Amino acid sequence: MGNEIELNYPPQRIVSLVPSQTELLHNLGLGERVVGITKFCELPQNWLATKTKVGGTKKLNFDIIDSLKPDLIIGNKEENDKQNIEALQLKYPVWMSNISSLMDAQWMIQAVGKLTEKVKESKIINDQITQAFSHLRKHNGRVLYLIWRNPWMGAGSDTFIHSMLQQMGLLNVLEDYPRYPELSSEQIQNLNPDHIFLSSEPYPFQEKHFSEFRTIAPHSKLSLVDGKLFSWYGSRLIYAPRYFDKLL
Repeated sequence: MGNEIELNYPPQRIVSLVPSQTELLHNLGLGERVVGITKFCELPQNWLATKTKVGGTKKLNFDIIDSLKPDLIIGNKEENDKQNIEALQLKYPVWMSNISSLMDAQWMIQAVGKLTEKVKESKIINDQITQAFSHLRKHNGRVLYLIWRNPWMGAGSDTFIHSMLQQMGLLNVLEDYPRYPELSSEQIQNLNPDHIFLSSEPYPFQEKHFSEFRTIAPHSKLSLVDGKLFSWYGSRLIYAPRYFDKLL
């Protein structure tokens, strides 16, 4: 974000406001040094059960955060609310990421490793991600990635999902659209994608929704996809390439 932060290094009381970055903190081995997470930080499961919840990614409980006395808060430009972050910055060191590509994600992992005195661990994770993506096969086809129903919403340009589709070799039919455009059934019909990916999050698409596309896009191949492996930009990226290959 272009901000400078000062903190007592290394931080001992960390609050994470982003699910994928929470999982990264766990895989960096930070354990008890993470004192607060959001209610959406569902992985690792034992952290969701035992760590103090500070609210949602966009609706935070400031009293709970104050009680935790954090010496570092980690957030993300897209995931978190600007006003909440600006309020927290008045009291605490707040480190923000802004991620729309694999390169951004690996930079974030490296930066968080340095910030938390886990440089070696972050390098191991990044090396595993680089190795995994080096073996990803390139696929052909035009794809529509949907994240919401009523109204239909898809992943457009300048999103991390878009960058993952590019890594697969697929052409995102929404590449010339805004980041998360609303779409009519007629627009989907005119786009006529080879593949339609129905994400598990934020809207939990299921096979029962396939019937809605029989008349809208009868020639498109429908697939339910794991949204975490397309949109979580932390250590989960290690597993994404193998999943992408199996998907197609």
